[in-house]
Amino acid sequence: MANVIHKVNFSNPRSFSTTVKSDLKETFFPDDPFRQFKNETSALRKATKTVQYFLPVFEWLPKYNFKLFRYDILAGITIACLAVPQGISYAKLANLPPILGLYSSFIPPLIYAIFGSSKDIAVGTIASASVLLASVIDQAVSAKDNPTLYLHLVFTATFFTGIFQFALGFFRLGILVDFLSHSTIIGFMSGAATIICLQQLKGMFGLVHFTSKTDVISVLRSVFSQTHYWRWKSALAGVCFLVFLLATKEVKLRKILICGVCRKRRSQVYTALAPTLTVVIGCLVAYFGHADKHGIQIVGPLKKGINPSSIQFLNFDPEYLPYTIKAGIMTGFLALAEGIAIARSFATMKNNQIDGNKEMVAFGMMNLVGSFTSCYLTTGPFSKTAVNYSAGCKTAMSNVVMAVCMMLTLLFIAPAFSYTPLVTLSAIIMAAMLGLIEYEEAYHIYKVWMSAYLGVIFLSMDVGLMISIGLSIIRALICVARPPISNLGNMSNSEMYRDIEQYPSAERVPGVLILQLGSRIYFANCTYVRERISRWMDHEQSIRDSNSADIENIILDMGGVTTIDITGIGMLTEVLKSIERKGINVVLANPKIEVIEKLMLSNVIETIGKDSIFLSVSDAVEACRFNLRSSKKQVDGSDTTNKINKVENSTNDIV
Repeated sequence: MANVIHKVNFSNPRSFSTTVKSDLKETFFPDDPFRQFKNETSALRKATKTVQYFLPVFEWLPKYNFKLFRYDILAGITIACLAVPQGISYAKLANLPPILGLYSSFIPPLIYAIFGSSKDIAVGTIASASVLLASVIDQAVSAKDNPTLYLHLVFTATFFTGIFQFALGFFRLGILVDFLSHSTIIGFMSGAATIICLQQLKGMFGLVHFTSKTDVISVLRSVFSQTHYWRWKSALAGVCFLVFLLATKEVKLRKILICGVCRKRRSQVYTALAPTLTVVIGCLVAYFGHADKHGIQIVGPLKKGINPSSIQFLNFDPEYLPYTIKAGIMTGFLALAEGIAIARSFATMKNNQIDGNKEMVAFGMMNLVGSFTSCYLTTGPFSKTAVNYSAGCKTAMSNVVMAVCMMLTLLFIAPAFSYTPLVTLSAIIMAAMLGLIEYEEAYHIYKVWMSAYLGVIFLSMDVGLMISIGLSIIRALICVARPPISNLGNMSNSEMYRDIEQYPSAERVPGVLILQLGSRIYFANCTYVRERISRWMDHEQSIRDSNSADIENIILDMGGVTTIDITGIGMLTEVLKSIERKGINVVLANPKIEVIEKLMLSNVIETIGKDSIFLSVSDAVEACRFNLRSSKKQVDGSDTTNKINKVENSTNDIV
């Protein structure tokens, strides 16, 4: 059967509006929600689909049944048990009244259940954002000197967090979160966990005065400069609680029998109950043992009642506005990065899809409403979400169950937690933070990890976050500025062409150099692409000269080039002319639609000829081989037309 060279499609380029619409649609609406709306003929069905898209609760709630509720009520009660000690602990990290931690686990989960698209996320506060929020707001006002103003600024920062997150989701800018890479997040979180653990030495030793700075030197200096204030009873109790919490993480139960459901699972449920059990034991010991007489500090009064309004406390004073906006954006970005990454990770386990923009809207709404109802920043914490997932949650109803449990706690039993020893909270925080330091991940990505990690522990939380974001952007720019260019060879007995460095068995085609261009070609990498092609030519020519096999044809595989700008087109034209002046024929293979359209509009196609562009590398190689078998007429750099006709005639003969 004769070989056939398939022709490249040179249809008329799409209009500018069509191209822009396609690009915007893929960037901001990759899920194409409008297609399903347009396919509906009924106005009612179209309205229903629209409401379901923007309010996911109406998508799963009509299908909800008691069978699903059995799972969700178990998961909701379990994460509520974890929310109480974590809420109190993380509120103390943010230098806030402990009751705010409980408030933040009541209203925001209800809001997320309406707007959120994840079935696994459990809403709550996170330690890293709590410390970051405290470190930024403390630059404006001290929580000790003016606690009322400090609290109002925290509510205001939470308001700006909600505005920022909602705006990102509303304008479909979820792509921005993707710039914060996994490695930099791991580095930042590990650094934050280290600092938070060291800060808990204050509670462990029962210290009253402590630094508000978040670098490791300041924290350690504050700890060891007050050795005469250390309380050994407090330290002993803290060590006992910490050992207990760490031990529960290693406990495995083979079977859990709840609600008639028998499962073989790792006992995340038991692990979740451990902090609550620790708090209960601590409260009993503090109450009956009169802990205050032994130098063990307790949380203090916690009043009954659900969230009071805080909208009247929002402070937009120009003196403090830069700090609240800074705190809102930084903590909001961190909360988005962690929450969306966690939601996607757990969704993958169930083969579900998560819309990052919907998650941004959900987080934004719950922080907006939270700022009006005495809550501070919330997101989807890893520990609570992992427990929610392991407890068997099926829908976002588990967040509603948790919120109901928190409401009952606030209405009836909140004052009982006022006897919670601070050393107990310190142990809970340390146990949680030790699990956030990814030792194995750090070993594999130590360069990026160390940069973000050291920035956090030796400078500050906000500077460390900026370093993390900066590193992510720099890495992305490096990938853009240094696109891969590979030298391809033929795999024996096939039409496949692969990178010679990756597949040493791939054979070079005699007289033909095949280069595969990757990524986009535009102003940021044009110089590198031109120089890299030149270096490949010189390198291959030196190898082939020794084997008496000169390069007479160069094939540029454009399959990996997604687009090209005017600077890239100019560079490509210069490269083609430069190579042809050396008497070497140049052909292109497999250009994508955007590339071929721009080459046509810029008249580059007319310069090199349509028959010098092929649908695949194998077609281009066949044409070059035929050209080599033809007469070896030497063509100078200006005789381009004869060369193009030569390739055209050989291609027509093959077809």
